[in-house]
Amino acid sequence: MEILLEQVLNGVAIGSLYGLMTLGLTLVYGILRILHIAHAAVYTAGAYLGLWTFQWSGSLLLGAIVAMAGCSALGVGIERLVYFPLLRYPPFVPLIASIAVLLGTEEVCRLLFGPYILAFPAKVPLPSISLGNLVVSAPLLAVYIVTAAILLALWYIVARTRLGLAMRAVAQSRPMADALGIDTHRIITITFVLGSSIAALAGILVGIYYNQVYPTMGAVPAYKTLAIIVVGGLGNIQGSVIASLLVGMAETLLIGFANIPLPRDALAFMAMIAVLLWRAEGLFRSR
Repeated sequence: MEILLEQVLNGVAIGSLYGLMTLGLTLVYGILRILHIAHAAVYTAGAYLGLWTFQWSGSLLLGAIVAMAGCSALGVGIERLVYFPLLRYPPFVPLIASIAVLLGTEEVCRLLFGPYILAFPAKVPLPSISLGNLVVSAPLLAVYIVTAAILLALWYIVARTRLGLAMRAVAQSRPMADALGIDTHRIITITFVLGSSIAALAGILVGIYYNQVYPTMGAVPAYKTLAIIVVGGLGNIQGSVIASLLVGMAETLLIGFANIPLPRDALAFMAMIAVLLWRAEGLFRSR
């Protein structure tokens, strides 16, 4: 029973990390209808920026701030220099460009930091919590707290502010939003800043949780998060978060606990195929 509860806690943590990775992807798709595969490049850059700043300063908070600022600039740069000139072309053209950005960023990280796995030995300033014989470690608790805080803040922004109203208007119809006087390019820029900042925090948390950072750490998440947002419903924030938690729990319980002989990374794609066959719009239809 204790092993099962431990696996459940790990499954929620992994699902939370997937959720943080998918949020930016979902936001960008909702605004531009582009599959932002390069989001994984931003996530990788965030992990390296956070690690480099932590090694230089010894401050994990400063590392998070620098990573969020750097990744925000990187995300806006991708939008301005890559996506914006290609919006007049079919959607597969920005998708191909996005994959190219991901591969290019991996090579830049390899050249700057080396091809080897780097440890991220940061100590999270949180206590461990004992629940009977179960121990919730500080990194695990950090994943829970950061994910909950980001989801709450994002919900408030989208649902309760004028900025969120403008974002929803642009997502529904950019030409109509333009006609109503909304600065759609500013909204798109803010969306990339939000999504890229969250990706930076996700990269740092993954680096601390697994104690490793390496150039290709975004390769599998790039396509796994794509499968997850398809399962949850393209452009649906709540759906992507719920799908992320379901996939994280399935990977942990079916592979780690039940020892089902399947590749861990295949479960998200199996779920995507099953959902598409049953419900083409995903578990939650985008509103």
